[in-house]
Amino acid sequence: MSCLPRFYHCFSLRSFPSSLRISPTNLIAPPYLRSRSSPRQLSPALMTSVATSRLLHLNSTAVASLENSSGGPNGSPVPSSSPPSDNYQAENGDEDLLFGYHLPPKEIRDIVDAPPLPVLSFSPHKDKILFLKRRSLPPLSELARPEEKLAGIRIDGNSNARSRMSFYTGIGIHSLLNDGTLGPEKEVQGFPDGSKINFVSWSKDGCHLAFSIRTDEEDNNCSKLRVWVADVDSGKARPLFQSDDIYLNAIFENFVWVDDSTILVCTIPISRGSPPKKPLVPSSPKIQSNEEQNIVQVRTFQDLLKDEYDKDLFDYYAVTQLVLASLDGTMKSIGPPAVYTSIDPSPDGKYLLVYFIHRPYSFIVPCRRFPTKVDLWTADGEFIKEICDLPLAEDIPIAFNSVRNGKRSINWRPDKPSTLYWVETQDGGDAKVEVSPRDVVYTQPAEFKNGEEPEILHTLDLRYGGISWCDDSLALVYESWYKTRRTKTWVISPGRKGASPRILFDRSSEDVYSDPGSPMMRRTQEGTYVIAKIKNQDEGTYILLNGSGATPDGNIPFLDLFDIHTGNKERIWESDKEKYYETVVALMSDYGEDELNIEQLKILTSKESKTENTQYFIQSWPDKKAVQITKFPHPYPQLAQLQKEMVRYQRKDGVQLTATLYLPPGYSPSDGPLPCLVWSYPGEFKSKDAAGQVRGSPNEFAGIGSTSALLWLARGFAILSGPTIPIIGEGDEEANDRYVEQLVSSAEAAVEEVIRRGVAHPNKIAVGGHSYGAFMTANLLAHAPHLFCCGIARSGAYNRTLTPFGFQNEDRTLWEAINTYVEMSPFMSANKIKKPLLLIHGEEDNNSGTLTMQSDRFFNALKGHGTLCRLVILPFESHGYSARESIMHVLWETDRWLQKYCIDNPDKLAELHDSKTEAPKTPQPTGRLTATEAQEDDGSNHTMRSLLWFLAFIL
Repeated sequence: MSCLPRFYHCFSLRSFPSSLRISPTNLIAPPYLRSRSSPRQLSPALMTSVATSRLLHLNSTAVASLENSSGGPNGSPVPSSSPPSDNYQAENGDEDLLFGYHLPPKEIRDIVDAPPLPVLSFSPHKDKILFLKRRSLPPLSELARPEEKLAGIRIDGNSNARSRMSFYTGIGIHSLLNDGTLGPEKEVQGFPDGSKINFVSWSKDGCHLAFSIRTDEEDNNCSKLRVWVADVDSGKARPLFQSDDIYLNAIFENFVWVDDSTILVCTIPISRGSPPKKPLVPSSPKIQSNEEQNIVQVRTFQDLLKDEYDKDLFDYYAVTQLVLASLDGTMKSIGPPAVYTSIDPSPDGKYLLVYFIHRPYSFIVPCRRFPTKVDLWTADGEFIKEICDLPLAEDIPIAFNSVRNGKRSINWRPDKPSTLYWVETQDGGDAKVEVSPRDVVYTQPAEFKNGEEPEILHTLDLRYGGISWCDDSLALVYESWYKTRRTKTWVISPGRKGASPRILFDRSSEDVYSDPGSPMMRRTQEGTYVIAKIKNQDEGTYILLNGSGATPDGNIPFLDLFDIHTGNKERIWESDKEKYYETVVALMSDYGEDELNIEQLKILTSKESKTENTQYFIQSWPDKKAVQITKFPHPYPQLAQLQKEMVRYQRKDGVQLTATLYLPPGYSPSDGPLPCLVWSYPGEFKSKDAAGQVRGSPNEFAGIGSTSALLWLARGFAILSGPTIPIIGEGDEEANDRYVEQLVSSAEAAVEEVIRRGVAHPNKIAVGGHSYGAFMTANLLAHAPHLFCCGIARSGAYNRTLTPFGFQNEDRTLWEAINTYVEMSPFMSANKIKKPLLLIHGEEDNNSGTLTMQSDRFFNALKGHGTLCRLVILPFESHGYSARESIMHVLWETDRWLQKYCIDNPDKLAELHDSKTEAPKTPQPTGRLTATEAQEDDGSNHTMRSLLWFLAFIL
């Protein structure tokens, strides 16, 4: 992979995959499909159902493989079913309710099946744009293909790539004309019809494209990947290799441009034979040992290696032969076959930074923690030196900000021809160790002299968070600490010995109102990206800060001209505040000097409103004229006139909360209250002030993904989307110690607000969520049954004792916080849940912590207490759902649940439930103390009883 900053700008207009693997690129996706939450607060699956991520930087070399992390059992057949039906079955015990795939109502189906709009990618010189064309949802038969689950990854053995990769169906090239408009489309041609395209990548000079091609075979498998190249001017494509025996190995790295005409490709070794055969009789028991008494705490990783056969199979698929291939047809194998995970050419193309993993492998951690070696080679593959060889990392502490010991984040300086930099921890990687400094940043040229020691560039007392490079006079170094939410930005002069670093920003990462923005990056002649220096009228050193502009009235993105020495800033662009939501996407100026004149500034912006989908514009200085370059149609015109409002309200402890309220098109207050669906996802904070800050904009376009709660606008529901549910732990207090209390209080405030507004019927409010949102849903039905009539919980974890070494943002172990683990688990309160609960889970969920077993055991606990519940396990699906059959059925299940238990007489349902014959009054362990027991108990007995109750239940 390139050493450029990994700013992935993948803009799709609808149905973007839940997992995205991508090379450094100029790929652009629309803001309304990008997430509003941090990675720790939002699961990949939730990003699919609500939005995909909003990234504000743009990188310019290459596009992507779109891959879903879902999986299916090896060799399992596609489940047989009758043709999907969009009619509800009879409710008198009809067995059809327990069999077959079904379709949701047409008004929902039409939105999900709408053709996806293309992904955009700009050329390195910003003079051409690719329109990367996509298909709609894949069929279940594709997910049913065999796959191998090895070392934390899922592999399609037939194609020797990650399984469940999505793909592009075509490539269109548009020239960006002088007036800012787009020229006619030129289709890339020459590859077979029906080809699946991945890893689209611009050459450094923008004259060629490289991409992979695979095709479907008769047995429903997909062929191995071949590398193709296309001439951008003519649009003609051809295979890179003349031989038909050379295939791409895309398990880790795929290929990278070394210069304008040379590509370094990861290939399947030609000498590789058949896969190893699994022995009928194992050669040994499965043995793990800790006779050294090491402390090894790991989270609940999945798809790990199980035995020696798995190790051999992993090597079989992952071992790569590197091949240097020229556009003129010449090729050369370099280096020995190995499990290469990253190949990074130096900016001047003279050297290669080569990462690979090697044995001994582990049965308890994924491959990213396997022993890792980093070497420095010449561009021709000649070994120069070993940078590091990191041992197996099974013992990284689970505390946040803990890291792997030794050298890490080894990269090329983008402002130098061939200079390396890296970080080394001084605390052994353990965040609980108090030491100063905690991290040290080093730098050293590739052409170092024997015995020459690396130079210390900077020392940090928090955890290193990256560097934005400019030149010898300027770089920005970032550090942060999760426990305190503190983040600092340092200004350093890398080429000036003796120059003192200074703090530029020192703030809370939670305080979005104080976020100054991020520096805009420009492309160098070598194809790397550095901070753009701006030439103003005076002699100051100016950069551009691009920010989200969070305010109490919502986000108002901005672009500031910032003097790096004085801290003075001038706002040179700002989003419309009244109707539109605009963002700065990328710097589009072409220039060869180190500084850009402010009068020649040119930027790419996006623009959207509540009812108008995202379009892209180029704005030029000095007149700031905006030229629209896209005219995408509305993705779901039937909801074009939906009503959206950002609402604010207060929790009983005074914390300010926000949510986005959506109402169906044409709704009037005179229509009266509606059934309402509340869909959310909790987040952790260290302060009430930060938790109460407004995030997002009331003017953002309402993006509707394939499993979004907003689909039920078409069914006449009011949708309360993303009501903030802050779990706050101020000072030394841990947020989760009051999780249930704060969860219920936030939900009460949200429900009271929609009832007060008259838009929601008090007895027809449902709650739902995905992943951690499913965990939230189950807890609310257990601890706040008065608020909701029913719930929908997708792909959740309900028993925290099954994730004993931390979960979500909890980094204490079960044994350090037994009460918290037990009391947070809705599994332990299954006897309290009386409202109807729909559980949905992918059968092959590979997300850490959310094993499919979580839903299975929770359903059994609910059923054991007579709760009205339903469990739907989706064959072949992972944490997020991909196949059209699966998604349509999920929507059918959800719509049926909402129609039956939200719309249809929830009061009568509750009366019927309460009038049912009570269960036998045999004393049951509940984990709760009587008043007498409480007087005699010091707290530990309560915890032990709860834990014993749980163990008795599952064993």
